[in-house]
Amino acid sequence: MEVQQFYYDNKIVKKFLYATIIWGAVGMLVGLLIASMYLFPNLTENISWLSYGRLRPLHTNAVIFAFVGNATFAGIYYSLQRLLKARMFSDVLSNINFWAWQFIIVAAAITLPLGYTSSKEYAELEWPIDIAIAVVWVVFGINMIGTILRRRERHLYVAIWFYLATFVTVAVLHIFNSLALPVGALKSYSVYAGVQDALVQWWYGHNAVAFFLTTPFLGLMYYFVPKAANRPVYSYRLSIIHFWSLIFIYIWAGPHHLLYSSLPDWAQNLGVVFSIMLIAPSWGGMINGLLTLRGVWDKVRTEPVLKFFVVAITGYGMATFEGPMLSLKNVNAIAHFTDWIVAHVHVGALAWNGFLTFGMIYWLLPRMAKTSLYSKKLANFHFWIGTLGIILYTLPMYVAGFLQASMWKQFNPDGSLVYGNFLETVKQIMPMYWMRAIGGTLFIIGLFVMIYNIVKTVKQGKAIEDELAEAPALQKITNKRLKGEKFHPWLERRPIQLTILATIAILIGGIIQIVPTIMVKSNIPTITSVKPYTPLELEGRDLYIREGCVGCHSQMIRPFRSEVERYGEYSKSGEYVYDHPFLWGSKRTGPDLMRIGGKYSDNWHFNHMWDPRSTSAGSIMPSYKWLFDNKPMDYSDIQKKMEVMVQLGVPYTKEEIANAQATIKEQALAIEKNLYADPDFKKSYEESQKAAAVKGETFVPMHQREIVPMIAYLQRLGTDIKVKEAKTNN
Repeated sequence: MEVQQFYYDNKIVKKFLYATIIWGAVGMLVGLLIASMYLFPNLTENISWLSYGRLRPLHTNAVIFAFVGNATFAGIYYSLQRLLKARMFSDVLSNINFWAWQFIIVAAAITLPLGYTSSKEYAELEWPIDIAIAVVWVVFGINMIGTILRRRERHLYVAIWFYLATFVTVAVLHIFNSLALPVGALKSYSVYAGVQDALVQWWYGHNAVAFFLTTPFLGLMYYFVPKAANRPVYSYRLSIIHFWSLIFIYIWAGPHHLLYSSLPDWAQNLGVVFSIMLIAPSWGGMINGLLTLRGVWDKVRTEPVLKFFVVAITGYGMATFEGPMLSLKNVNAIAHFTDWIVAHVHVGALAWNGFLTFGMIYWLLPRMAKTSLYSKKLANFHFWIGTLGIILYTLPMYVAGFLQASMWKQFNPDGSLVYGNFLETVKQIMPMYWMRAIGGTLFIIGLFVMIYNIVKTVKQGKAIEDELAEAPALQKITNKRLKGEKFHPWLERRPIQLTILATIAILIGGIIQIVPTIMVKSNIPTITSVKPYTPLELEGRDLYIREGCVGCHSQMIRPFRSEVERYGEYSKSGEYVYDHPFLWGSKRTGPDLMRIGGKYSDNWHFNHMWDPRSTSAGSIMPSYKWLFDNKPMDYSDIQKKMEVMVQLGVPYTKEEIANAQATIKEQALAIEKNLYADPDFKKSYEESQKAAAVKGETFVPMHQREIVPMIAYLQRLGTDIKVKEAKTNN
């Protein structure tokens, strides 16, 4: 039998591991910064690019795509070569994958703080970067599939099944959710509107968690846990059931993010049913991972790598039990929009993704540097302080979520809300926000301890070079099933067929849920009184998106007595038909804004944006003073924006588009006139005019500044239909 020698590419693995560590530190520090903003709302006052609304998507993107993404590539590039007994298909493609991915991360780190965002959760990056992501993902796929096709190992191990499913599904999700029409170089509008956009977004959003944060890490679990424990996977049969049931069921579960919303009931119910079913395959995977450690529990007590893996798999089990429970309508009615969801997300992110990554780093780098870990004591310290950090982060958020839900829903005997003012809830949960910040700090301390430990380990070892290996050449594979061979072992040596079947499995759910919602008009009943936004309101909506207001405020009133009393009439699907993109939100740090239009005066909104505590004592909302800067709002793209909206089905007339600038000026002047009703505004405005004249500066009238379109948009919200006045002060 011919034995061939070749080299494993360790250098590309090293690059991705170093990037994982660096971006992990950056992403988590940004997370700690925005957690601190709950305690000190004006921590970055007057610095627009460091505001909460702009940094929150930077944090989520940095942790998901920079930290977890680079860890995924590192683990796949290391394990794939060894499972297939082959070097990666192309060193050039490997390096394009690495450097282009880092370029995308840098582009996100620049554009998101500058306010260039689509506002869609976990998909905030604008269209040119979306295209770059798709291209790089295809490069990664070609490299992976090319390696599989020239392998020296006959059968594809279970980890590779998960890698293939990840590649196919993420490509489908990213492409369909990112469909948009560009307005400019860094501005676009989603091709979907309202309810349809919400469904596609959470089909993507939930399955980004499923197929970017879960399935590739399950593949890594199936490789690194047996390697670290020096034990075979507990059950081959269970791994087969785990894989196929998980990828088929997961894709259906997205609508559980939209329960009690304006999404059609049939789609909501489908999401609930399949979410409950997810418990079985998820826990099957957890059991398979934990029982792989049977017989080595004494080793777990002494080996930090195994400690990290055990907590990671346990965290996966906790998160995948809690997720289906949160999809039950009666539980979702309590948890949705509260900090309970924040706790749930971070159990998965910190324990499952974080600890599995840390364990992988501790196992990989010493081996590639041909040395031992510099300090097991420091690694154990990292484990314990990280575990304590997770507990101190998540438990207070669970308490905060329960407290929020309870306070929002309590009524007095006379039928009025006990806590009519939303801020009463905010004040009660401030201690929990302090504890969260402390927990996050402990977790980050552990990360920096790891960085020190790894630097010392690499320094004491040898330079990380490509690794010599040898394996017999793979004989020609027959397409026919061998005598007595079962279907799945046959499938494991047919990567193309396996990939096709996996693609079919993930497409079924998406097609059945999304196509009817988009194609069948009766799913979204129209409301004749609902009209497109005026040009000024459209510009204000874009400012609302730029500032990330959707990160704290929902625009979806559920049909609950407590919400109708607090906010007004519950939301109708037909109210969102011109919303490209939808802005329903996923958390209420502040009150819902669906019916905010006309509830307060223009002066109230003016003062609230300048200093939220001047109108709402105890508010933790930051001020947005850059909206008041002495510079004119740029309306040069308004006609292009309206033309794009027409292509998306918004019925602007040619006359309305041609007269957009005049319409903007007319509505803006009316708002400025309303502001003059406040003597304090009039006095301050006239003084600033005189000051500008003395300095010889050009004075920009208030109606030309950014705050005016923002007020116009807020005053429009919920005014298209007649609604019952909410009886509370929000």
